[in-house]
Amino acid sequence: MDDKFSGKLCVITGAGSGIGRALARALAAKGARLALSDVNEEGLAETVRLIGAPASNSIRTDRLDVSDAGAVEAYAASVKESLGDADYLFNVAGMTRLGDFNETSLENFEKVMNVNFWGVVRLTKAFLPQLLATKGGVINISSLFGLIGFRGQTHYSASKFAVRGFSETLAIELEEKGVAVTSVHPGGVATNIVRNAGLDSLPEGVEDKAAFDDAFDKMAITPAEKAADLILAGAAKGKRRVIVGSDAKFVSAIQRLFPQSYAKILKKLRRED
Repeated sequence: MDDKFSGKLCVITGAGSGIGRALARALAAKGARLALSDVNEEGLAETVRLIGAPASNSIRTDRLDVSDAGAVEAYAASVKESLGDADYLFNVAGMTRLGDFNETSLENFEKVMNVNFWGVVRLTKAFLPQLLATKGGVINISSLFGLIGFRGQTHYSASKFAVRGFSETLAIELEEKGVAVTSVHPGGVATNIVRNAGLDSLPEGVEDKAAFDDAFDKMAITPAEKAADLILAGAAKGKRRVIVGSDAKFVSAIQRLFPQSYAKILKKLRRED
């Protein structure tokens, strides 16, 4: 099979649902070997079932909490021992909460940072010796909210801006060593991340969490499978930034054109919709 990922060992966190699952299925179809992890073991089992576990693929699954530094270090060593050096690391695992900064405890803020940012840093550090050996790639899922600020998402935006900064700087450092680093910025993708979000406070005018979930579902215009295809196309070319979804491309363009006033412009556009 003539494909960039055929026969390559791809490590995917957050593989039990959403973009992580879609990446796992797409990479399996391309003939990749997979090391899949998530905190949700049932979700991982469903991912493998959907893949069909073809005989041509090596598929390993592990329960992994990316906020656990010791577990991450041990996981990288175990993957190397069982499957060899990783070729690609897809840092997908993530979480969010709802609530303005004033309504959010530092403990809850730290939980988001610990998964979304430090999880990416820990996994990258743990697998970097392997990726240097294979001259592979690191693909980090940031967000549209890693390009713009958005009310009620101080923790999530902070974590995703941090992933972006980490990724862009790491790409510069590793370029001469043959390792590509890609920062991915999805807009509204049809996943369960909002439905699984913790709640500190609701946005103004929103009656309850269910109403917010329904509103997000209407904005999630990009299927996870389409997002995975765009991510893999960008990673195969070693792109440093991949923007996923027409909504994300539009909003990022507004931010670039109006860096001081984009929030007011976007708020006005949302009201007009």
